[in-house]
Amino acid sequence: MTPRDLLRAKLNLETARLAWPELERHFARGVVIKVAAGMDLVDAALEIAEDNTARVQAWLADGRIARAGASDAEDWHARQPRFWAVVVAPWVLIQETSGERAS
Repeated sequence: MTPRDLLRAKLNLETARLAWPELERHFARGVVIKVAAGMDLVDAALEIAEDNTARVQAWLADGRIARAGASDAEDWHARQPRFWAVVVAPWVLIQETSGERAS
């Protein structure tokens, strides 16, 4: 197993399902990165962890990843969706789960 495979497995084990209230404090710190639907959250985390600047910049440019903004927070507060999340310090990468709401 390569170091990259080990890191991918570690990140995969560190994913968690969270509701918006659990993410609000991270949003307030400005460290929430939203990952577009259809992208693999662990792949995005892996590229960020490995500091693959070219790939991350390309994803930022085409909107596949983006820093969460105030309009995102307002939407999430109103809808209360659930997210898959993983930490790649200092960032918290999130991806909304389809059709699930926090109870």
